[in-house]
Amino acid sequence: MRAIKTVKTAVFFHAHPDDEALLTSGTMAMLAAEGHRVVLVVATSGERGQADIAPGEALGATRVAELYKSAAALGCARVVNLGYGDSGLGPDGGIAEDRPDNAFIDADVEEAAGRLAAILAEERADLLTTYDPAGGYGHPDHVQVHRVGGRAAEIAGTPIVLEATVNRDPLLKGLRLARRFYPQLDIRAFERAYSPGEAITHRVAVRRFARQKRASMAAHASQATGADTRTLGAMLKIPQPIYRFVFGTEWYVQRGLPPGTRLRHPFEVPPKG
Repeated sequence: MRAIKTVKTAVFFHAHPDDEALLTSGTMAMLAAEGHRVVLVVATSGERGQADIAPGEALGATRVAELYKSAAALGCARVVNLGYGDSGLGPDGGIAEDRPDNAFIDADVEEAAGRLAAILAEERADLLTTYDPAGGYGHPDHVQVHRVGGRAAEIAGTPIVLEATVNRDPLLKGLRLARRFYPQLDIRAFERAYSPGEAITHRVAVRRFARQKRASMAAHASQATGADTRTLGAMLKIPQPIYRFVFGTEWYVQRGLPPGTRLRHPFEVPPKG
């Protein structure tokens, strides 16, 4: 049974602009369409990402502008940038000496969580999304989102915390199939990425919001260029009927629920017992 009779507030916490488009945009559009208040918070401007624009302040400004365009397409009521520095790529956020002084990966978890908790309290948030412990594919800023988001929810007393993720099982199945045609494909990193199907508690159907999800992705034009193959650019080339199928579900993990819990809406009340 879905507990969605009253207007609620959901805060979606992401590391960089465009992360919301890839992982949670369908859910955000769905909740906004239902009349709920949707707030998008990012930790950084993504100024050290790949793009045709050189990394730095200009790229950060471009990506923030894209973030607001994406938020408008999804029906967000508010956008907040915490203003930390993009830590950069690599397992440790790149070389420490090359990171900005305020890199998110170097932020004190309690301090950052306190800032996010203040937003949660101000909004009287009913729900917060973070990432799973792996940070999805392991980006250090994503792992930090998991740490900071979880602690912020504790401080603010936010009742529902959902870890945005991807079902690792079909992903690995597809990659193993692809390896038959591309033997050089290394899938070892994906064996530890995201979450196994058995851990996922929420499977949210968002096919009806494929248009908004695609518009959210398209808003981040800088992230569809700047390298030989960009994931976002490839996704936007998928024909709409196939796109609706491929991106028709978004996955979340809510800790503390009984094994085998299967929910279909972020505000669905888990069965007792």
